[in-house]
Amino acid sequence: MNNNNNNKLSNSVRNILEEIGEDSEREGLLKTPERVSKSLSFLTNGYKLNPEEILRSALFSEEYNQMVLVKDIEVYSLCEHHMLPFFGKAHIAYIPDGTIVGLSKIPRVVDVFARRLQVQERLTDEIKDCIQNTMNPKGVAVVIEAQHLCMQMRGVQKQNSITTSSSFSGIFMSDEKTRAEFMNLIK
Repeated sequence: MNNNNNNKLSNSVRNILEEIGEDSEREGLLKTPERVSKSLSFLTNGYKLNPEEILRSALFSEEYNQMVLVKDIEVYSLCEHHMLPFFGKAHIAYIPDGTIVGLSKIPRVVDVFARRLQVQERLTDEIKDCIQNTMNPKGVAVVIEAQHLCMQMRGVQKQNSITTSSSFSGIFMSDEKTRAEFMNLIK
């Protein structure tokens, strides 16, 4: 974020503090607008990154044709409806069709999409679509399990609720045995 945008965002945060009845000149809040501006810049830096490029930077020809699963990937995002965090774990599998990817690139793709204002359902689809479209594997499976502070801190205030979303392509859609294997592995 450039200085002009950072200043605009800081001023907006200062205005919000005043609108909720706070004194933005109070000692504890003097640097809050700048801190919030930097925090939001980090938490939304996914808009500046290209997830397909991240995957393409580590593609390798390989005749391996069994499931590759990276599970329990930490996910932190902001709900686009309330700008409150949701967090949890993503489980991602693909079945190569002549191409594999460096394993660290899968969590990086998760972070790119998670560091945008999101809804969990779209996040799940975006990760699947990116892997499917960039690598062209035989199929992709994505499951995300997350807790949403917009449901826990406000609204219905249900602290122990977990939302699960899934998205599948290719063989994970057409072959019940493959899909069942994935679901069993992530339990």
